[in-house]
Amino acid sequence: MFRLLASFLLVLITNYSFSQQIKVVDNETNKPIENVYIYEKYNSILTNEFGIADLSEFKEKGLIYFQHPSYQNLEMNFIDLQIQNFIVKLHSNIFPIQEVVVSANKWEQNIKEVPLKVHKIDKAEITHSNSQTTAELLKSCNQVYIQKSQLGGGSPMIRGFAANRVLLVLDGVRLNNAIYRSGNLQNVISIDANSLESAEVILGPGSIIYGSDAIGGVMDFHTIKPLYSTSGKTNTYFKYKNRYSSANNEIMNHTSYNIGKERLSFAGSITYSDFDDQKMGNHGPDEYLRNEYTIKENGTDKIITNSDPKSQKQSGYNQFNLLQKVRYKASENTDLLYGFHYTTSSDIPRYDRLIQYKGDNLKYAEWYYGPQTLQMHNFQLTLKKANLLYDSFKLTTAFQNYKESRHDRKFSSTTKRNRSEKLKIYIVNADAEKKLSKSTHLFWGAEMTHNRLRSKGHSTNIEINTFEEIASRYPDKSKYSTIAFYSNFKRKLNSNWTLNTGIRYSHIWINSELDNTYYSFPFTNLDLSTGALNGGLGVTYNSNSGWDFKFNASSGFRAPNIDDIGKVFDSEPGKVVVPNKDLKPEYIYNVDFNISKNFNQKFFIDINAFYSFLDDAMIRSDYSFDGQNTIIYDGVESEVQAIVNADNAKVWGINFQCIAKINQNFSATANMNYNNGEYKDGSPVRHIAPMFSSFKLDYKSNKLSSNIALEYNAKIANKDLAEVEKDKAYLYAQDMNGNPYSPEWLIVNWNNNYQLTNSINLNFSIENIFDKRYRPYSSGIAGVGRNFVIGLQYQL
Repeated sequence: MFRLLASFLLVLITNYSFSQQIKVVDNETNKPIENVYIYEKYNSILTNEFGIADLSEFKEKGLIYFQHPSYQNLEMNFIDLQIQNFIVKLHSNIFPIQEVVVSANKWEQNIKEVPLKVHKIDKAEITHSNSQTTAELLKSCNQVYIQKSQLGGGSPMIRGFAANRVLLVLDGVRLNNAIYRSGNLQNVISIDANSLESAEVILGPGSIIYGSDAIGGVMDFHTIKPLYSTSGKTNTYFKYKNRYSSANNEIMNHTSYNIGKERLSFAGSITYSDFDDQKMGNHGPDEYLRNEYTIKENGTDKIITNSDPKSQKQSGYNQFNLLQKVRYKASENTDLLYGFHYTTSSDIPRYDRLIQYKGDNLKYAEWYYGPQTLQMHNFQLTLKKANLLYDSFKLTTAFQNYKESRHDRKFSSTTKRNRSEKLKIYIVNADAEKKLSKSTHLFWGAEMTHNRLRSKGHSTNIEINTFEEIASRYPDKSKYSTIAFYSNFKRKLNSNWTLNTGIRYSHIWINSELDNTYYSFPFTNLDLSTGALNGGLGVTYNSNSGWDFKFNASSGFRAPNIDDIGKVFDSEPGKVVVPNKDLKPEYIYNVDFNISKNFNQKFFIDINAFYSFLDDAMIRSDYSFDGQNTIIYDGVESEVQAIVNADNAKVWGINFQCIAKINQNFSATANMNYNNGEYKDGSPVRHIAPMFSSFKLDYKSNKLSSNIALEYNAKIANKDLAEVEKDKAYLYAQDMNGNPYSPEWLIVNWNNNYQLTNSINLNFSIENIFDKRYRPYSSGIAGVGRNFVIGLQYQL
């Protein structure tokens, strides 16, 4: 009788255990992991998008196994599962076997079948980097070089291209607009790194899928997505995160949440970051020191001595980000998603202008960007019911309200110039995927954009507080519109070979009217209508021995925008850029070759080489304005320049990466990027970064993730500086001949994440341990000195 009762209780307990739902999450981020293969002797199941699986069919006692290509294998018994409340944590694998990317065709694909060079930044990497801004996050992946004119900045350089020659995409919507300039841009910091789920960087042209501006590469960012409930209960998630950094007294607070029912879910986040003046390192060039700065005292500008020259006075700012999403499952095949993005900042000092001298005095008393504000509404409809035209279809509509402004006043002047821009941007994207056969996929889509610009200018007399209209930066009420169609074809020829080919046609219209109130333009109409056709062909070969080969030949383009054809501005002291209505698109022709090998999950090597030819390049060049080579601009006789299709350039380079698994806990990663380029006259291309590399030693255990990282930048000698950089000597150190150059530098960082409990994660880092004083190439502000970073993340 006792044995029978015991057997009955054992069966009852066993069945109770088996009926439990199990949740599988990432050990570092606590994020759910989809498609984990769970099996035992007689049964198997995959986790859903929420990391959940039902083990009610698992009747056998014994071990249960967990497998996922991006994570280390795990085996557990039911007693262990009960102890852990049926939450299983998997440790990431340093060698993901079949990583999935979205950016290549806007639909999920195995990266092994994509001929483009794509680097994925997953949630674990985002969490571990603990970056202050999204610019810093891109820098941490060691594939993108970041230039900074000011602390509130970060201009990505990819393969010798930057600004409006690289494309930013946020949740499927392009951020590049009609006034993205060819100089350095800081717009990437508007994206909140704390709200990102993942990011992907395409190295090289991405114009087939993304259109204009995707010449050097594409940075595709994906923010958190609302998750539904699968258990009948409300799925809730809450995270709080804060961080303090000593080098600029950063204080960051972030919260995010998810509330999900079976058909309706909400997700959102709020982040506020405040940065004080940034402190540079102790050991390095004296030219970078901030020895003096300006203040206004009793109505008079004064230059005072900086008591701490390592403190980069007047560089601090703050930033606010808000994200809210609502998701509704209308049916099993229809998903609706609305997203609201809002970001703004305080005034952002233009630090590189504030350290500029005119004679013995600082040139500017004030130079700052006004609050950079982006408000975006994004609605997405996804259909997954197959028909003649598609198996999956995605319609994305977006509206952006964008504002930026510039404000400057010269030292001892009573006149302050103010120029502001407001853009209303409308975007519609349609993207579809159709499986034509077991081995053939067709991707097709269309895009329409429309930009409406308001541009104003006025000066203020700061003594008597009077206002006067001045020339705006751009022609007011300008319009910029595009329409495009694309198709991409993928065929798996056999188990080893995959073929990809695609084509896109884009058409661009610009309508602007110049105002002759302030300048006597020889023309007033700036209408432009032009088209661009581009395509590509790529193959991948995945050998049975583990060697993977990729080859891709493609073209890309950048169409002229309002900034190119209609701007009047001072590009540098004594030079002024004027409008040019005869601009045409510039084209890039690119070939890529990639080889990689995974040696039994112990050692991984990846080598990528490319060559690009930029034709009809839009560059600043000497120009005549109404027959004159010089004009008076802002009271100064200035040489006339314009953006013209007057050049071509060749750019080439190599990227090397290797990863070594030393043992179960230790691994090492090395990266090296070398690019070079020149225009047809042999002069260097401006946005070619120096050779930069990194080495990282990682340690991972159940609770602790730690790494020591070395970052190295090679020297750029004066003879190798672009001419436009030589004219900005105040940004650079001086060589033994007194000429500007960019010195080499090496910094060492130590980063630690400790999982204190299932809910609490602690971060402690020391950046630039040896307090090196350095300034990245072409930057106006020096990098952080020794920087202590402390962070806390609490998650429910």
